[in-house]
Amino acid sequence: MAYKESEYLQISGIQHYLFCRRQWALIHIENQWAENVLTVSGNILHETAHSAERPTKRGDVIITYSMPVFSPTLGVSGMCDVVEFHKDPNGTVINGFDGRFVPYPIEYKRGSPKKDSSDVFQLCTQALCLEQMLCCDIPKGALYYGETRRRLEVVFTDELRNRVTDTLKEMHDLYKRGYTPKVKPTKACRSCSLQELCLPQLMRTTSVKTYIENSLKEIP
Repeated sequence: MAYKESEYLQISGIQHYLFCRRQWALIHIENQWAENVLTVSGNILHETAHSAERPTKRGDVIITYSMPVFSPTLGVSGMCDVVEFHKDPNGTVINGFDGRFVPYPIEYKRGSPKKDSSDVFQLCTQALCLEQMLCCDIPKGALYYGETRRRLEVVFTDELRNRVTDTLKEMHDLYKRGYTPKVKPTKACRSCSLQELCLPQLMRTTSVKTYIENSLKEIP
């Protein structure tokens, strides 16, 4: 199955989905967004990664920045912060450069490595797009964290690829139905930029619709 371009979801959305399905729906289905200090610092880090637009070459490694990627079969599109192309006889041909190269995607993140797999899933999705676009195999990539200033290498196993594919199918199903899941409040809600829009405390006992209707009744 191939998705239409109008049906593509944002690759970055998969990390929102794994963090909280309701957060993802509020952002990508209901088009609501709010920034806090965490999202602002994350944006600054991405701007730093995207500051150099032209490809550079260091030894046998070609480095590209802000590389657009997409996949009709996965129905997603987005941008890789950085993609290194390492010289390898089993790689793919890059226009303007001699030899063959294997892509090595790198995603920039604020803070330190997360306990969940959201960042790993996002990176793997980028790799799957690159594989389809460049007709090559990409065995691994890396996550760079601003707090630790270190790379965390990620191996794209068959299990990880299958889990990413299944998650994207779930996201497409919810998006097609226009469904926003109910929230299950956790400690993570405290750091969510959509906390006020989501109203997690109220959702424990009543719906947002009911809350708004009750609030309107109180207006003289």
